[in-house]
Amino acid sequence: MILVTGGAGFIGGNFVLDWLANSNAEGIVNLDKLTYAGNLATLDSLKDDARHVFIHGDIGDKELVTKLLTQYKPRAIVNFAAESHVDRSIHGPAEFVQTNIVGTFNLLECAREYWNSLDGAEKEQFRFHHVSTDEVYGSLSAVDPAFTETNSYEPNSPYSASKAASDHLVRAWFHTYGFPVVTTNCSNNYGPYHFPEKLIPLVILNALNGKPLPIYGDGQQVRDWLYVGDHCSAIREVLAKGKLGETYNIGGWNEKANIDVVKIICQILDQLKPRADGKSYAEQITFVKDRPGHDRRYAIDASKVERDLGWRPAETFDAGIRKTVQWYLENPVWIEGVVSGSYRDWLQKQYH
Repeated sequence: MILVTGGAGFIGGNFVLDWLANSNAEGIVNLDKLTYAGNLATLDSLKDDARHVFIHGDIGDKELVTKLLTQYKPRAIVNFAAESHVDRSIHGPAEFVQTNIVGTFNLLECAREYWNSLDGAEKEQFRFHHVSTDEVYGSLSAVDPAFTETNSYEPNSPYSASKAASDHLVRAWFHTYGFPVVTTNCSNNYGPYHFPEKLIPLVILNALNGKPLPIYGDGQQVRDWLYVGDHCSAIREVLAKGKLGETYNIGGWNEKANIDVVKIICQILDQLKPRADGKSYAEQITFVKDRPGHDRRYAIDASKVERDLGWRPAETFDAGIRKTVQWYLENPVWIEGVVSGSYRDWLQKQYH
């Protein structure tokens, strides 16, 4: 059995579904606080699967985490639990510090105490996999080489600073205590079950609802896009074969400017669900004031994980983004559950 934290969120939820899609997969204890971006509807297909145990709780709750480790005796922890939206971190950084730094510290300490209680093969085989972001490396110019694992940390937002701090804690627990950790820093994920405050799902749902498609600044911010299914497969590889204490960058080898991503989504929607008036969804594109500390470019060099572990993304951006748009068109019930709640409130504050 493994313990997954943040397993009702976007990447964590996809990982849980992906892991248990294998009929021979070991069970998962899924600990999630169910903040605004956590959604149990994502896990609805697992409600009768005895291999999935959901626990509503916080990684910062030492008593609860200790109880779960003692009761279920997981062989590994995969830590997805995090506050992750840059805009929210700018307006309310305290939650990011509490969850991403203090919460990670608490999880590390509980896990280290548990690990110290193990003997023999159980202790030798235990792993703590910390899932992080490329945003800890800061921003690149148009001509800079992509981020490698040896890049200096230069976070530019409260979100990325809190994740950088959590990465440093994980590294320190390995070097100080010998605690068996691996860390992955991923590029921008996209795919099914993505909470619609992020660019791709926001654009899809706004387009379908006749709302503006907001683009920060000039829209030339560049991101490397990683299909969430590829990210899940990378985590499995690193968890199984990663070298203790190492960091692995996980990227999609798909650099795209934000404005180009939005235009591609509009083209796909024009084909799959044309507007009633026959016009392109691109007419809804609206440029808005850029946000503070908006990094210009992220790009991941994922050569190390390919060289050392043999992993490379399988999905092209063109195929992955079409799958993603199609998924949102085919899952109105999941979308309505999100849109009727905090997303709608957040959207009204941002763009109305």
